[in-house]
Amino acid sequence: MSISTGIGYDAHRFVEGGRLVLGGVEIEHERGLEGWSDADVVTHAVIDALLGAAGLGDIGEHFPDTDERWRDADSLELLQTVAAQVQAAGATIHHVDVTVLLEAPKLAPHREEIRGRLASVLGLSLPHVNVKATRGEGMGFVGRGEGAAALAVATVERT
Repeated sequence: MSISTGIGYDAHRFVEGGRLVLGGVEIEHERGLEGWSDADVVTHAVIDALLGAAGLGDIGEHFPDTDERWRDADSLELLQTVAAQVQAAGATIHHVDVTVLLEAPKLAPHREEIRGRLASVLGLSLPHVNVKATRGEGMGFVGRGEGAAALAVATVERT
């Protein structure tokens, strides 16, 4: 038995009129995130963290933005696929922790729904999925409101 940890990161720019999806939850906002799939930075970061913890590469290897199958994809469906791959590789997902870097809108009203969606897809209880947010305080692309990012850490156990 061994414990492995993986780190994931994703960032997307804001665009007028796009959808803002974070952790599978669509949030009302005047701008959305631009990307090949649904640009869900939270779920993309979790996917990369899980793939890293299981030693299975990265999101771009599994769902390349050169493949039309993944255009406008629902990232929770991609996460479900990755969770199954992690389990097939002999690993059990134990914990996921996500930090969302976002100037606006406020994440707090949506935090529990995001946790619930991620936990459901991963087959985890809520105490094993943590979501928190921070702002850029006017610095960098996040602070200027140009985009959003997320950083995730996942812990898996191999038997």
